[in-house]
Amino acid sequence: MNIKDQTLSVSAQLGLSWLDERLKWDTGRTQDYSSINYMFSTERYTWKPTIYVENSVEDLSVITDLNTPMRMNQKGLIEWSTSAIYMVSCEAVITYYPLDQQICDIKLSTTGYTSLQINLLLKADPVDLLFYSENGEWELLGVTGTKPDDRVKGSVSHSKVTFSIHLQRRPMFHVLNTMFPVVLMAFLIPMAFKLHVESGEKIGYCLTVLLAYAVYLSMISENIPSTSVSICYLSIYLASTLVLSTLSVLFVILVINVHHTPDDEPMSDRLKSVALKMEKCICRRKRNESATQPVKVAPATEELPKGKKHGAFLESCDPEEEEMTWVRLSRLLDRFFFLSFMIIISASTIIFIFLISFQMITS
Repeated sequence: MNIKDQTLSVSAQLGLSWLDERLKWDTGRTQDYSSINYMFSTERYTWKPTIYVENSVEDLSVITDLNTPMRMNQKGLIEWSTSAIYMVSCEAVITYYPLDQQICDIKLSTTGYTSLQINLLLKADPVDLLFYSENGEWELLGVTGTKPDDRVKGSVSHSKVTFSIHLQRRPMFHVLNTMFPVVLMAFLIPMAFKLHVESGEKIGYCLTVLLAYAVYLSMISENIPSTSVSICYLSIYLASTLVLSTLSVLFVILVINVHHTPDDEPMSDRLKSVALKMEKCICRRKRNESATQPVKVAPATEELPKGKKHGAFLESCDPEEEEMTWVRLSRLLDRFFFLSFMIIISASTIIFIFLISFQMITS
């Protein structure tokens, strides 16, 4: 199956049987032909139903094979089978790509004869998978045959039958080569806020992750059909993560600008108030976590760096004892953006994995 072109190629043998009373022969009259059980002929000299594949993408002509003989018995029952490669259109549902399932139909219909003259019927077991060969990308879940309503055109109806092929994509290849790298790179985005501004690698790191996601988005877009009937969850996840990666570049630029703001430039009281409240919210959790940990006390003769104090938490979280500076604000923004991006990416990843695995879990 080709998802990009939305086509299905099947190598199959189609078997037909019909009754033609003109070709039966008697065995109890003047001449006895009871010793002849079968006769063979071709469609050059014997009538056969005119059938074509209704949803074929290559050839809409009548199914024919001049070299395959027909077998006729004494009662006029004719059996004929032909082998061919049928390429049919299959509207792909890419919502759960690459863990998707597809149902493709092969529609056979009569032409030239109405349903009163030719009525297509199915056997009790219409599909034989004895010679089925497994595919490396798709797993066959089942094949069924149905007799739908006749195709009506004006006042004339034509008989038809449909064979439905249920396929499921084998997930291991795409999980290892598509989903795993995409999810893994998503968690690289918050790590940009763990880099120190002095390293000079913040912007370069963010742009590298952004370009990597842009490349993956283009690669996946090449493998799925250009349709808006169904939207791929993987494309939505990539697009949303690409937006987060773009925002991380903007926020990193903001952090760098705040960090390099001169100390003599005054900070507004409103900005200080917001920064102190943000610091309280961020540091409250850290204080609770450090409450059960042993406290390391520095020697009395050792001078503590500015902005540090004795305790388990090295970076001070007490806004009442320390003055809010631009460098301190940039570090606070780094912590805030790191936590925010990590929570958003973790939540979106969990939702994405649940949605994309839903079809496999319920099937």
